[in-house]
Amino acid sequence: MTEQTEAVARAFVTARRAARALETYPGERPTDMALAYAIQDRAIAIDGRPVTGWKVGRINRPHDARLGSNRLAGPIFANTVVDATVNPDPAMPVFVGGFAAAEAELLLHVAPGWDGTVPVDDAGTRVLLDDVRLGIEIASSPYPGINADGPAVTASDFGNNAGLVIGAALEGWQAIDLCAILVRTQIDGATIGEATAATMLDGPYGAVRFLLANLAGRGIDASAGLWVSTGAITGVHPVLPGQAVRAMFGDHGAVDCHIVPAAGAA
Repeated sequence: MTEQTEAVARAFVTARRAARALETYPGERPTDMALAYAIQDRAIAIDGRPVTGWKVGRINRPHDARLGSNRLAGPIFANTVVDATVNPDPAMPVFVGGFAAAEAELLLHVAPGWDGTVPVDDAGTRVLLDDVRLGIEIASSPYPGINADGPAVTASDFGNNAGLVIGAALEGWQAIDLCAILVRTQIDGATIGEATAATMLDGPYGAVRFLLANLAGRGIDASAGLWVSTGAITGVHPVLPGQAVRAMFGDHGAVDCHIVPAAGAA
């Protein structure tokens, strides 16, 4: 831990609590994933909220070779998760003046009791799961350059996560090819992205394996179970307060939410 790591972590936590934009990165930008996760880990400790899951995002070329990883991870705090089966069109806050986007994602739940052993294939990964849902990740940060500055910067501020909408269960998921589901994302009724998870490296199960290895390497206990938001399928789509987002998963259903400005904590 360095003074710089501490200062950046505190600046991001303070800005998120106040729903205040940061015009510039609050310190020296991390250039490797070790420093990015050191900032993230310290920010999680300062923040203090329980973590109920983790988002996984892709690291594209040429950054993947330089950073030694093709994915990154960030915490999803319990109070930012909404069950859309109870609240069908939840209001999801984003940081005005910062970065804000919505991403259609498959959500995989690692059952309680994981012993720290990372599976090596899809079959071994499925054994660890007890639920698969349709979902939307809300990616938002007080810093507008969170993605433009590169993956290490993205990871340093909670992986650019600000919330998760958990939709309906994917019934019979054990027998479904998750990479064959055609996913569409709409904003205000207009389709802005369409793809399958086949474009996502080794797919949703691969995202789970990456995350478990990442958490194990960082000494983070995941034995109580956790949600994994496995990555943007149709893309990272910028959103503004007032807009409506819908993620459609072929014949399996859809998930809705609408975007609102984040409010500072009292």
